[in-house]
Amino acid sequence: MEAAEFILYVASQARATAFYRHVLAAEPVLDVPGMAEFDLGGATLGLMPAADMEDLLASQIRGGTGQRCELYLRRADAPAALARAAAGGGRLLDGMRDRSWGERVGYALDPDGHVLALAVPAGGFR
Repeated sequence: MEAAEFILYVASQARATAFYRHVLAAEPVLDVPGMAEFDLGGATLGLMPAADMEDLLASQIRGGTGQRCELYLRRADAPAALARAAAGGGRLLDGMRDRSWGERVGYALDPDGHVLALAVPAGGFR
């Protein structure tokens, strides 16, 4: 694999871009009508208006009817990023706490209902 991009279908590209700009504390590497992208360090997060996706796929699927995913991000600033998510229009689902798989993870919903998990190793980054 050369590169990975994860695309979330969103109701409003501007709103989603502002949310992820705030949460990730980063500027998008691309922000044009129909797509915004953030560099995740080895992968790219794309934000595409659901209406554009519906047009692209000739209305074979509808945004908001099952196209949900969990975006799991390992970040040194995960606690601060989770706080930014809650303050920036997301909804906190579960605070930062140690999980059975060896990471400290908190969960929020982004404004479009996608699950956002923010994680650090239980002992912190080394």
